[in-house]
Amino acid sequence: MDNEKRKNDGRGRTNKGGRPVKGATEKLKYRITVKMATEDYYLLKSKSKSAGVSASEFIRGCITEGGVKERLSKEHGDLIRKLCGMANNLNQLARKANTEGYTSVFMPCRTLMIEIDNLVNRIRL
Repeated sequence: MDNEKRKNDGRGRTNKGGRPVKGATEKLKYRITVKMATEDYYLLKSKSKSAGVSASEFIRGCITEGGVKERLSKEHGDLIRKLCGMANNLNQLARKANTEGYTSVFMPCRTLMIEIDNLVNRIRL
């Protein structure tokens, strides 16, 4: 056996059994305390039980495989509000087109469509 795996217990004997020594990257040495509501706690317990792992292992899996979407920035929020306003304008144009005919709203509709397309492209970035 490797000398790294054999350890002297202080009584002149060497340890010949057991699992291999874990490397520094495999050891779990950080502890984080999380406060959660009762509903969240039982939801975590039930999901981890149905997955067949401990709650800690379930959370570690969520960190490595899953993800939390970041909150919208203030700029994105403003762009989405603008988009909602444009959707209202488009609705009004559709109502006008139904009553007066499509030719009466062709140009405003075309302009609004270009603005919406530009805004959606800005949101994607």
